[in-house]
Amino acid sequence: MKSIDRRDFILLTAGTAGLGVLSANLAGAESSISEKEIPNMKENGQEIISWSRKIPVRYTADVAVLGGGIAGVTAACAAAREGASVILVERFAVTGGNATVGGVANWSGETRGQGSIFDEIIMMQEEWDSIVPYPGPYSHHSKERVFDHEILAVILQELLLRHGVKMLLHTHLADVRTKNGRITEAMVCGPSGPEALQAQVFIDCTGEAMVAHTAGFSTMKGRKKDEVTLPPSMMCFVREAGKNAAQLPKGWFKPIRREEDLPMASVWPNGPGGKALKIKVVGFDVTDTESLTALEIHARRRIFEVLDYFQRVKKQPWLFDHCSPRIGIREGRRIVGDYVLTLDDVRKGMEFDDAVARGCYLLDCMSPDNEKRVAMISDEEAKVPPYQIPLRSLIARDGVNLLMAGRCFSSEQLSLSSARVMPTCAMMGQAAGILAGMSVKKKKEPRDIDGLLVRKTVEKNKAILGVR
Repeated sequence: MKSIDRRDFILLTAGTAGLGVLSANLAGAESSISEKEIPNMKENGQEIISWSRKIPVRYTADVAVLGGGIAGVTAACAAAREGASVILVERFAVTGGNATVGGVANWSGETRGQGSIFDEIIMMQEEWDSIVPYPGPYSHHSKERVFDHEILAVILQELLLRHGVKMLLHTHLADVRTKNGRITEAMVCGPSGPEALQAQVFIDCTGEAMVAHTAGFSTMKGRKKDEVTLPPSMMCFVREAGKNAAQLPKGWFKPIRREEDLPMASVWPNGPGGKALKIKVVGFDVTDTESLTALEIHARRRIFEVLDYFQRVKKQPWLFDHCSPRIGIREGRRIVGDYVLTLDDVRKGMEFDDAVARGCYLLDCMSPDNEKRVAMISDEEAKVPPYQIPLRSLIARDGVNLLMAGRCFSSEQLSLSSARVMPTCAMMGQAAGILAGMSVKKKKEPRDIDGLLVRKTVEKNKAILGVR
């Protein structure tokens, strides 16, 4: 990767309101409005500001992957395998997304035939003896493959380093600059302050479609009638203490004393002497800053109310260890792509000429209207045959050089409820990375690359796409 001297390369960015909260004290960056005040304006009753500043172009790469969940990791590695220089931007200290930071320490669905990069992840987990054995081919309600999520965080960072991917951890996406539908730079902010990242192809693996959203590209969310999304879950981890020891002090929160007052709660193993407790939470919008803040606060309170029930009423010898740093989000925004995968596609086991991923997991769609174990459809209706995901669902309709993978891919809500599981996201990530690398190598726009060629390459990389 070409070295960029941040003092020699200065980029003028205009109208990037998303950076308005960032510090203007970065060395080498200066605000252009410090001396001349621009009057504030109002739009639809909301006060708005217009501003500009100079920031350094510190990073350049062939491919930029925004978001380091499983889809982002496999996308970055796949692009690197195609010979592209790759930068991966991740806001937390580790990659892995829900699998690590979210504490969702299990692979749901099929874990074989998901592509060579996911195979390598599984192989490394087995080397560390940090995953349960393969349970056999997936069938409706098959058991998940539980693993140690803290060890996975180490495995993923080493996998990325082995592929030559440059990671920017503790780094947030603030905004993007576009020209005629092409993203030219992403404005990122880490400990160094606001800086620009230039790339030929961008891949949105943020989960909440933040690249597309800041670019002004078309997105969708939730069910059609009210945009309410699939409910998130909070993960709590406990240690078995050998004796009962309730921890919630008197007067704190709202203790639960009856089983019928519990929200949907699930318990599974979490290593020797440990367990994971997961609860469903409803009534919040994960795409809204204030609502997500309120959700995190409410979920941690609720976890202690539920844990107190297990300690006091069920006499479980559990001691609180920790909650995941971030709630596990099932659905945020989804990007409108060249093709939107529909519920009908999933239920019919649809095949596509440009298929690059395969799903098989049930329609996992708990009702967002109450916190009980109530689904939007019946268990029989939740069964689906294996189905394919087309490359067109990984290409942003409004962008020239924006791809996406993971739960922000182009899909209806209920089809997403199946395709969002992490092994399927890994397949999508590998395909998006391959397409991005080909685009750079062939000097063509992503949607100008032959979808059949991408499919063949995906299959050569040990992805099983057949559904019959």
